[in-house]
Amino acid sequence: MAEAERIIGTPDTPDGDDGRTTAAGAPAGSDAAGEAGAGERQTPAPSRTGRGRRIAVLFAVAVFAYALDLVSKLLVVSRLEGHAPIRVVGDLLELHAIRNPGAAFGFGAAFTIIFTLIAAAVIVVIIRLARKLYSFPWAIALGLLLGGALGNLTDRIFRAPGVFEGEVVDFIAPKGFAVFNLADSAIVCGGILIVLLSFRGLDPDGTVHKD
Repeated sequence: MAEAERIIGTPDTPDGDDGRTTAAGAPAGSDAAGEAGAGERQTPAPSRTGRGRRIAVLFAVAVFAYALDLVSKLLVVSRLEGHAPIRVVGDLLELHAIRNPGAAFGFGAAFTIIFTLIAAAVIVVIIRLARKLYSFPWAIALGLLLGGALGNLTDRIFRAPGVFEGEVVDFIAPKGFAVFNLADSAIVCGGILIVLLSFRGLDPDGTVHKD
């Protein structure tokens, strides 16, 4: 988790001076810093208020994704489980309730406990990194990851056959593809957004790298 924090976050800083330095070690905003960092990156100086808003966005997105996943699974268990699949778009998309002991999309059924621990670790890392967040796009991406991880972790803890070994409820069944749920979708969307932000050079702390 320490390595993840090193890659994704930067330490908190007092109001009025974010304390960041360029590659040359000179304070941001000085002439020396401007010369040393020219053409490398642009570092904004967001306030704590701005950071608080981004943290609020992260947790709002996480709560929305988690609630949507939880409600959808409750409906699937009560109305679809034990019944024939429901066709949504002909043979291309069905709603088909299954219990998945593995990871997203049914992979790794023999490693349920390991996937549970990984999901818990991801949640802890995201929560710890939230205090270092200054980017709205990263707040959305991390919120999707957090909500999705919480959704599947809830199944792992509270569903049969037991604590930390529970089977995840999956129900979205595209033709020719694995069955998945809304938590899986949130995790994948968050991951794709993180990749796109990285390609654009935007870091979670608001730094924009210019190559």
